[in-house]
Amino acid sequence: MRAVLRWSAVLAPIVVVFGLGEFHAHFIGHYPFTGTSRFAWMIGYIAVLEIASYGVGIPDTPSTDSGALWSAGAAVVTAGLGVSIVQLLSASAILPRAVVFGSGLVLIPAYSVLTILDLRARQDGSGAERVVAVLNSDDSAALSSDIHRFPEHVARLVALVDPDRFTPRVEDLVGQETPTLPNLVELAMSRQATVVVLGREAQINDEVLTGVATLHRSGVKVRTLSLFYDEWLGKLPVSELERVSLMFDIQELHTPSYARLKRIVDLAAALVGLVALVVFSPMVWTLDRAGNKGPLFFRQVRVGKGGKTFTIIKFRTMAAGGDEEEWTDENDPRLGRVGRWLRRTHLDELPQAINIARGEISLVGPRPEQPRYVEELREKIRFYDVRHLVKPGVTGWAQVKFPYGSSVSDALEKLQYEFYYLRHQGPLLDAKIIARTLRSIVRMQGR
Repeated sequence: MRAVLRWSAVLAPIVVVFGLGEFHAHFIGHYPFTGTSRFAWMIGYIAVLEIASYGVGIPDTPSTDSGALWSAGAAVVTAGLGVSIVQLLSASAILPRAVVFGSGLVLIPAYSVLTILDLRARQDGSGAERVVAVLNSDDSAALSSDIHRFPEHVARLVALVDPDRFTPRVEDLVGQETPTLPNLVELAMSRQATVVVLGREAQINDEVLTGVATLHRSGVKVRTLSLFYDEWLGKLPVSELERVSLMFDIQELHTPSYARLKRIVDLAAALVGLVALVVFSPMVWTLDRAGNKGPLFFRQVRVGKGGKTFTIIKFRTMAAGGDEEEWTDENDPRLGRVGRWLRRTHLDELPQAINIARGEISLVGPRPEQPRYVEELREKIRFYDVRHLVKPGVTGWAQVKFPYGSSVSDALEKLQYEFYYLRHQGPLLDAKIIARTLRSIVRMQGR
């Protein structure tokens, strides 16, 4: 159901804008609907509506009914203001007012309804996959925690089974005592499972595999633990990181055409970023004078591709003398109002356009860490250096999935997402990361 709601949110502006545009062309303006500049501007208006609605999180991020209404209004008003400003600057009616205002009158309630329906689906768990997992105790504990943390697709664990004690032990996640079930088929059917997840031990257990074959024929999906994490959670499980660390191609290394395309996108992003840097630097300097005294820029050595070090450039977010080299907490008291605002809006990242232009970092990639933290993490995670096979990035999959990290355990959590990125690196995933980053900027979810 949630997939239908998402697609409905995508299709809504297309149907509404084109529908109102055709009505206006045929019955009011008496002009051709297609083949005119107005038709092209309608496509542009639809694109702005799509970007604005995604940016405010329609339909899958508002957590209240009022939030759904606010998000719908914000998306429509933002797009409408954008078109109005362009019309004002061009001194011409690029789109009929009936189309612009009519779209708003239709889309605000439409977006609100779709978002509220999605919220209800999230709250009652309808549409969530029902998962039976056959895992050892360590993997069971990890999955029980991970399945609720930033999933790509909603899933609910309905039972955990230990493959080494298959017949006598069945755990019910709800915490209720349940009688022992004689086999996996009866367990899955009784819990109305839609997915069965198998750990390494389960994959070599003949009794488990026999039951899985029966379930597979009845339409239940079957996934290894690694594939379930990959598809539903957008990461690789800790237990699989070392085993699969070299078992996939990395597009940046193995596909030269992708590497060239990525560099072209980086240069275009650097050009836009440098222009924005020139525009915003005076404003940031002025704010610094008022409430964040010290140098405008902050420079720090980071580890890049191949383990080579470089100096990253950011707007300073702490008062002069603040140790920005330390991992900082989200509510670090050393951050003043100006610094905290710069981080929330991601404006502190803007000077990294210089690093992108130099070829030291990319727009999208793993977060570059400081040398001393890299050394610490190398000692604790021996496959950690795999992340240095590609250029680090201003933003990345780990940043949009796991927004903040301030410890070694957080670094390990983020590494699971970084390995997912390395495994699936490509133009589509890069575009998805950029879109989610823009959503974070619009919602001021920076740290």
